[in-house]
Amino acid sequence: MAAHPTLPSPVSTSLLLLLLLLLSCCYELCAAATVSYDHRAVVIDGKRRVLLSGSIHYPRSTPEMWPDLIQKSKDGGLDVIETYVFWNLHEPVQGQYDFGGRKDLVKFIKTVAAAGLYVHLRIGPYVCAEWNYGGFPVWLHFIPQIKFRIDNDPFKKEMQKFTTKIVDMMKKEKLFASQGGPIILSQIENEYGNVEKYYGPTAKSYIDWAASMATSLNVSVPWVMCQQDNAPDPIINTCNGFYCDNFKPNSEKKPKMWTENWSGWFLSFGGGVPYRPVEDLAFAVARFFQRGGTFQNYYMYHGGTNFGRTSGGPFISTSYDYDAPIDEYGLVRQPKWGHLRDLHKVIKQCEEALVATDPTYTSLGKNLEAHVYKTASGRCAAFLANIDDHSDATITFNGKPYHLPAWSVSILPDCQNVAFNTAKINSQTTVLEMKYTKTYDQAADESTDSSEISESEWKFFSEPIGSINSTAFKNVGLLEQINTTADTSDYLWYSISIDVKGNEPFLFNGTQTTLHVDSLGHVLRVFVNGKLSASKQGSNADASFKLENVITLASGQNRIDLLSATVGLKNYGQFFDLTGAGITGVILKNHNATRDLSSSQWTYQIGLKGEKLALHDNTQNSTWMTLSSLPRNQPLTWYMTYFDAPKDGDPVAIDFTGMGKGEAWVNGHSIGRYWPTYTAPPNGCVKSCDYRGQFSGSKCVKNCGQPSQSLYHVPRSLIQQGKKNRLVLFEEVGGDPTLVSFALRKAGSLCAHVSQSHPPPVDAVNTAQRKDAVLHLECPHSDHVISSVKFASFGTPHGTCRSYSHGNCSSTTALAILQQACIGVRSCDVKVSTEVFGDPCRDVVKSLAVEASCSSNEVG
Repeated sequence: MAAHPTLPSPVSTSLLLLLLLLLSCCYELCAAATVSYDHRAVVIDGKRRVLLSGSIHYPRSTPEMWPDLIQKSKDGGLDVIETYVFWNLHEPVQGQYDFGGRKDLVKFIKTVAAAGLYVHLRIGPYVCAEWNYGGFPVWLHFIPQIKFRIDNDPFKKEMQKFTTKIVDMMKKEKLFASQGGPIILSQIENEYGNVEKYYGPTAKSYIDWAASMATSLNVSVPWVMCQQDNAPDPIINTCNGFYCDNFKPNSEKKPKMWTENWSGWFLSFGGGVPYRPVEDLAFAVARFFQRGGTFQNYYMYHGGTNFGRTSGGPFISTSYDYDAPIDEYGLVRQPKWGHLRDLHKVIKQCEEALVATDPTYTSLGKNLEAHVYKTASGRCAAFLANIDDHSDATITFNGKPYHLPAWSVSILPDCQNVAFNTAKINSQTTVLEMKYTKTYDQAADESTDSSEISESEWKFFSEPIGSINSTAFKNVGLLEQINTTADTSDYLWYSISIDVKGNEPFLFNGTQTTLHVDSLGHVLRVFVNGKLSASKQGSNADASFKLENVITLASGQNRIDLLSATVGLKNYGQFFDLTGAGITGVILKNHNATRDLSSSQWTYQIGLKGEKLALHDNTQNSTWMTLSSLPRNQPLTWYMTYFDAPKDGDPVAIDFTGMGKGEAWVNGHSIGRYWPTYTAPPNGCVKSCDYRGQFSGSKCVKNCGQPSQSLYHVPRSLIQQGKKNRLVLFEEVGGDPTLVSFALRKAGSLCAHVSQSHPPPVDAVNTAQRKDAVLHLECPHSDHVISSVKFASFGTPHGTCRSYSHGNCSSTTALAILQQACIGVRSCDVKVSTEVFGDPCRDVVKSLAVEASCSSNEVG
């Protein structure tokens, strides 16, 4: 049969275009490259490079999210994606490896390469990262004679085995730069210098061994050790912290590198939500490059989600948003992303000068500094800094006056014109909101527009109380929890029966007795004769606690069941691997007598019956029950329901308000622990955080007195379109599942506030438009247009997004001008100039504040 020529289908055309795009993007990376370093920079194919990097941890998102996250990173001006490798994720059982799904490290690295970016692979294999047990597999703890992170043969054997495994995988897939791949840097160990002094004389020999072991693997790219001042040659020691401009490497032959610039801070259950103002973050970055740095990495650029039981701490939340430039849901956080993008563009404009020489320093006054880079060919770049945390200043540089706000850096790529100031934000603010949505068939319930799931949709299973399964065992005395469970479950039951006779001093005709429990943490539920009697938990600062609860013991047999739960294993600090959990003491007492039960015989049960039945992925009708009245606010209850995929393509979250504490699964995938009842302290938040001055993780906190986390990300790839989706909850302490609701993360208002004193757009620095600042608005979605301008004022407006107000002077034409320029288009640019708006108040520096909103451009 003769073949007939056909036109390419849309699908085949798209695939061809994608292939051509990938080939063009990876042209530079696909060719084998030599990577080395000198005192100024990482050197790629003989060329010194200024490299901007951002951390994205592959298992904290899904493979379906990776391309978009990486592209947004590239669009934000990054050159490199940095990631840890998580040992316990890949080798959960000794000798058994898993690299599927979110664990597909090779696929992640190839996705980065396809976008034309480099990779810094931080093998560790200790990672910290607020990750369970710091990334170590718990089975490691049980190897005879092992001691972590010192010159110990059992530990070194396993560490070398895993490190070699990862390196060999990368080599097999030709992923190192010398093979044409994207990996230009590798890391061994992690922040060991912070704790080294506690490990004694073998600490240094361990570090020397780790360095030698890593370099012997012949990866042909440089190795780094962060926070390791005594890193042996040729290992590069690097800096982690909120600021690293003062850092110096331990050799004049090594470049100044910053492997972790903390873009925000992590969230703990029971804590407020920390955030870092972008003015301070940009200041830290600019200061680093001002003072000789050439490689800088944001930790995190996208934080993501601690799915399953991967969070560490203990008490690290399921959200690992980290106030990163790309938020947990994969949306750019504005103005942080945009302000940093502009900074990156300006730094790249300075690259030729930055890598050519060391800077020349000049004092311009108290807390005022200038650093200048000049090349032999005449290229010049200058950084002017005001490091005072209160007072603005006007300085003279090269015969010209420059205004420097407090705690800011101005960058002059040509040593004359300010292209960027860290305290002056040109980028818009995008308010991200949660819009609640239906997730079940509306025809079944037309009477409500609620996003909650009705009672009739739920099934349940009651978890037995205490150690009653065939796998229960007895032991005299109280067992440490992690040594007992090996972290196979969060839960361990401690159960005991007490026979109270009529003449017992604890009876007294039903009078009350105090139960005293000492716990190393993390959470305790006390059941007396089958009823929940008390609960208590520790905190991220101190997981241990003491519980005292008044109970009533009846004549005859009394059963006390103590459910101890972990909330992630410790991940940081000296000897963190030896930190225990669980109950250490149990005493009954009243005014007549004391009985210490600590050395009595206890019955133990590891885990829950529902876990053994795999209820998270079990739909058998014989297991799940349905009643006319759903049990609510009952402890130890499993719930299951089905829901429809939320409409639109926006990111999805579940709001667990109304529930207590537990874990949730969507279509068999754990989306993590939920705990909306653990609220932040009422105090410690600030209404408006001043970016000026040294930042710390507790400086800027919001959400005081509110649940630390009530919304939990469900990646779209876990939700089946056109099919029923299964939601399973294990509720530990009691809640109402009918209050569980779904929400979509959407962009709300767009705001911007730009003054005449702001630098012009970065892309216009070398054009005739240099003199004018420009206000830019853009809808985040390509199919949306600006549909309304809610506020516009040119003059002296004040306030913040959604609360702008007119100042003492205001142009009467501002709103009409913005409406004409912006409504009906996706993006608009308006010059902040009296030429456009007139001059409502002479001899005053004026600004333009705007609030707008977007909507779909579809014609319906």
